[in-house]
Amino acid sequence: MKRLFTTLAVLFLTLIGAQAQDANAQKAREIFNKTYEMVFGSQGCQLHYDVNIIGLYKTNGIIWYKGKKQRFYESRYHSWSDGTTYYLVDTKKKTVDIYSNNDDNKDKYSSKFKFNINDYSYSYEDTPEGYLISLKPKPGIKGFKEARALIDKQTKAPKSVRIKVAFIWAKIAISQFKSGGISDNIFVFPKSQYKDYPTTDHR
Repeated sequence: MKRLFTTLAVLFLTLIGAQAQDANAQKAREIFNKTYEMVFGSQGCQLHYDVNIIGLYKTNGIIWYKGKKQRFYESRYHSWSDGTTYYLVDTKKKTVDIYSNNDDNKDKYSSKFKFNINDYSYSYEDTPEGYLISLKPKPGIKGFKEARALIDKQTKAPKSVRIKVAFIWAKIAISQFKSGGISDNIFVFPKSQYKDYPTTDHR
C-alpha cells in the first residue's frame, strides 16, 4: 500500500509539472505572438537597434518593417525592399546592388537565420525588467541555437534580443520602438539619389 501511495504521488507531481510547463509555454507563445505581430504586421514598425557580438563587432542603425517590406539605415549601408526588389547601397564603395527580395544571397545572414514562428519551443520568465521569452529550436531545425527576447510587460514592445550562434551570444538592444503609422513610401528606393553609383543587378 505504501509503495502504491508513493507511485501515485510521483505520478501526480509529474502530471502537475507537465501541466505547469504547458501553461508556461502557452503563455510564452501568447506574449511572443503579440510582439511578433507588432513588429512584422501589416501596420508596420520602426525601431533603433544596437548590435554587440561579444565586443568583437558592434553596429547600430534604424530598421523599418511592414509585412514583406523592409528598410534599414546604418552609417555605411542603406537598404530598401518593397517586398519584391531589394536594393543595397554601400556608401563607402559607392555602389548599388539589386536582388530579388527572396534571394538568400542579398546578405550573408539571411539564409542562416530564416525564422518560422512554429519551429521553436517557447518558455518565459517574469523578471523585473520584463517578460524574458526563451526560444529553442525543435529537433531538425537549423539556424541559431537559442534566442532570448526581453519584452515590456505593459506595451509588449521588444526591449532586447540575445541570439546564440554556436558558442557565441549576439545581443541586440532595441529602443525608440514604434508600431503602426509606417508609410509605404519609406520602402521605395530613391534611385535619383544614387544615379552616379555603379549598379549591379543580381536578379
